[in-house]
Order: sequence, then C-alpha cells, then structure tokens
Amino acid sequence: MTLDFSLGTVEVALTPLERFEEYLRSRQKRITKQRRTIVEQVFSVHRHFDAEDLLALLQQTVGERKVSRPTVYRTLAELVDAGLLREMSLKGRSVYEHDYGYPQHDHLHCEKCDKLIEFSSEQVRQLRDAVAREHQFRVRGHRLIIHGVCAECSRPRRRLRPVDLV
Repeated sequence: MTLDFSLGTVEVALTPLERFEEYLRSRQKRITKQRRTIVEQVFSVHRHFDAEDLLALLQQTVGERKVSRPTVYRTLAELVDAGLLREMSLKGRSVYEHDYGYPQHDHLHCEKCDKLIEFSSEQVRQLRDAVAREHQFRVRGHRLIIHGVCAECSRPRRRLRPVDLV
C-alpha cells in the first residue's frame, strides 16, 4: 500500500489580486501600485518566505518603483486578514505561505536548515475529525508543524583530518 502525501488543487473564482482588491474595497481602502506589486510578486510563485525575503526580492525586481518596508509589513498583514496568506511562527520569525486557492496541508520543519516540506494526509484529517467529534467540536481547519531534521541535514558529514588538508 502506497500512501500519497501530495497536495491537490483548489478551484477559485477570483485571482489573488482580484480577491485582495475586493477585500480592500470592503474596507474603503485603495489598491495602490505598491500593494499591487507586492501581491503580484508574492503570488508569482509558491514558496515560503518572510518579510525580509520579500523585501530583498522586491528590491531586485522592482527597481525604481521602490516599495517601503512599512508598506510590505502592512500589506502582508492585510493579505493574512484577507485570507490570501497564512502566517506561521518558526524560530521566532513570521513565515508566510499561500492560503487562498491552496489545499489544507501540514508541514515538516527542519530545525537545522529551516526547510519546510508540505504534505497532505488523510489519516491526519481523520484523526482530527475523530477527536473533534468526541469533544463535540466544530473544526474550521488546523495547522500541524512537525519539527525535526531533514534527510539532507541528517547525512553524516565527512570530517576532514589534518592529513586531508595538506
């Protein structure tokens, strides 16, 4: 029996930018060029990132149309509030990932290299639902992060002896 831990897909009616514009309009806020640039950059590829990663990426790609640090932090908070991003705390720093249009999933976190490995497990969902039923609890979602060391960081490193350095 093979277990499939891959993530599926979720159909969405609006693009992330359209959804964010809708969210901002509902709060009487404008979609500025800087906000649009941030959303486009964040959703151009799926990866986990922190605010500093995003700032560095924006400095490389945006060039003259500079996006300020406060605007990045404010927009990230708005993207979380809008349900477009999910925020996780790892080693005291906030790490973000896509939430809108992305299926429920969990993570393995390597404590050495900070790599995050995404997986989806029907068994985890079934256990969650069984515990919720037992406690008459209505589940809206869950977040599971398993901490440990990845295969790459677990490999024994070949130590150099003084003779090898000559």
